[in-house]
Amino acid sequence: MTALARAWDSDFLYSFRRSPVAVVSFLVVVTLVLAALFAPLIAPHDPFDPATLNLMNGFTPPMTPNAFTGETFLMGTDDQGRDVFSTILYGMRISLFVGFSAVLFALILGVTLGLLAGYRGGWTETVIMRVADVQLTFPAILVAMLIFGIAKGITPVEYRDQMAIWVLILAIGLSDWVQFARVVRGATLVEKNREYVQAARLIGRSSGAIMMRHILPNVLNSVLVIATISLALAIIAEATLSFLGVGAPPTQPSLGTLIRIGQGFLFSGEWWILFFPSVTLLALALSVNLLGDWLRDALNPRLR
Repeated sequence: MTALARAWDSDFLYSFRRSPVAVVSFLVVVTLVLAALFAPLIAPHDPFDPATLNLMNGFTPPMTPNAFTGETFLMGTDDQGRDVFSTILYGMRISLFVGFSAVLFALILGVTLGLLAGYRGGWTETVIMRVADVQLTFPAILVAMLIFGIAKGITPVEYRDQMAIWVLILAIGLSDWVQFARVVRGATLVEKNREYVQAARLIGRSSGAIMMRHILPNVLNSVLVIATISLALAIIAEATLSFLGVGAPPTQPSLGTLIRIGQGFLFSGEWWILFFPSVTLLALALSVNLLGDWLRDALNPRLR
């Protein structure tokens, strides 16, 4: 039996195939991610190239020929004549990039601090866990807004738009590391008393090697589940910050920025400018969240 056949018959993929929710969620996530990655090839127009815009196409309803130019757009156009479908594809690239980068940053920071707290103990554990407890007393979105405001305030004015995306990643990542640290710390407290860790100490392994080569691989399942669920939360956090006007700049609009722009035209009848970016964000966040819920159950040995 080949490796591919063995993988296909594994308990993990069998559980995946038996879960319609997981399969549909996976297909939606893959479709949206691929659409964002290949946006320059898929999008009918480059929505952020002024040379391709025609103000006469502004406020064209979906699948309706424009009264002046005769052009038809799948999801209509906004006030600048930009194709909404194209702006969504390009906006998803920013949302997904910020989401993945913020979760990766939070994962690295949280796992590192969690390993140190659980393995070292003493004052190291006390300081890290008290900081985590204090941060948990505030809503994550407020922490992200505070960090974003401080980081943007110390960034030179001429670089603020260029650094806005990276500041956004930093803000969301620093607001989300606590979950990783708490879970890894709890798992490390259990693993460090196991026989294989004691044996590693006896043969002279350093603390860093024990944490990275022996303990970390045994806590990765829990980290993977948290990372999947945190990805949905990070995408929503980015959209929330951008909707409030403290996230992605207008020159690099994300889904949250597009929703904020569309909200201003909702009550004047141009509903599609808000509706389609909102539905895209909902589908993306919900699918990632459902996939994370299935992954949590699939990796839980008690439910096998």
